[in-house]
Amino acid sequence: MTDKSELLQQLKIDRNPTQEKTGIKFWQVLLLLVICCVLSIWATLNYFVPVQTVEKNSPFGTQVNNKTQSSSTKSSEPAKPIVQANDTILNSSGYITARRMATVSSEVMGLITQVNVEEGMNVEEGQILATLDSNLAEVNLDYARAQLDVLQARRKAILVNLDEAKINYQRTLNNTYSSEIERTRGFANQQNLLANLESADADLQVAKIEIRRQQERLDDHTIRAPFSGVVTQKNAQPGEIVAPSSAGGGFTRTGICTIVDMSSLEIEVDVNESFIGRVYPGQKVNATLDAYPDWPIPASVIATIPTADRAKATVQVRIKIELEDPRILPEMGVKVGFMKDS
Repeated sequence: MTDKSELLQQLKIDRNPTQEKTGIKFWQVLLLLVICCVLSIWATLNYFVPVQTVEKNSPFGTQVNNKTQSSSTKSSEPAKPIVQANDTILNSSGYITARRMATVSSEVMGLITQVNVEEGMNVEEGQILATLDSNLAEVNLDYARAQLDVLQARRKAILVNLDEAKINYQRTLNNTYSSEIERTRGFANQQNLLANLESADADLQVAKIEIRRQQERLDDHTIRAPFSGVVTQKNAQPGEIVAPSSAGGGFTRTGICTIVDMSSLEIEVDVNESFIGRVYPGQKVNATLDAYPDWPIPASVIATIPTADRAKATVQVRIKIELEDPRILPEMGVKVGFMKDS
């Protein structure tokens, strides 16, 4: 019996050690939770910085509103050279456009014999950009000049005959023995020559006009720059056929090159119609090119286009660039901030 009692005592579960171990684990977990809470509060107080909240945001315009989350915190980042948000009432994006741009073509169809421009080349107004084969035009001009010479010789012959007719008619009048028929014939001959002289004068005027027309047609074979600017595209090469856009087709070129007047560059942006009331002519604008985000460009509003885009619910705004710089190129992306009144 004693042995059985001892065995039962050994098999009895001792619950006191388990309770002690469980109590130790609970306090350890509680201590870790307290430490985590303290670290979280400390991190919040030392690293929470003012944030900028955006009330409304759209791809065509953003209304800016500054709210400070904590007045006692400091930002560790240096200030950027862009206008601060509290001076901007509206943000948008757009592109650089040229108000004066032309694809130069010819008024006549012809074979290109020479092209004198390349991309990036500066040209002056009236400078020769290209020439076309003008052999036929030169022949037509020479023919018109020859026609003028023939008409001038004809007029001289009429004048000689008219002078002779006047002399004969006067002699008939002075001769008492001349009949009435001779006098009438002499007068009619004189009037006929006068009519021929008037016709010759009219033909001379037509011939001179034809010469000017052929000269203009010959000049059309020399393509000149319509204004000063920079060549942005070269569209044709010697040996190709060029024609006006209405007559082009197939392998026919409709333009020699594209010229842009860099002094006419401006910014075009689409502003959400909900915010268009914040934009007005003369308003100061801060612009930054996507290619040079740290370079602020002074600008101002030129005008608001008086129509809206129904599909996009936007209104187009023209913005003047206040400086000229070779880094500003057509079709570049640009971001703008419309400034509030100072």
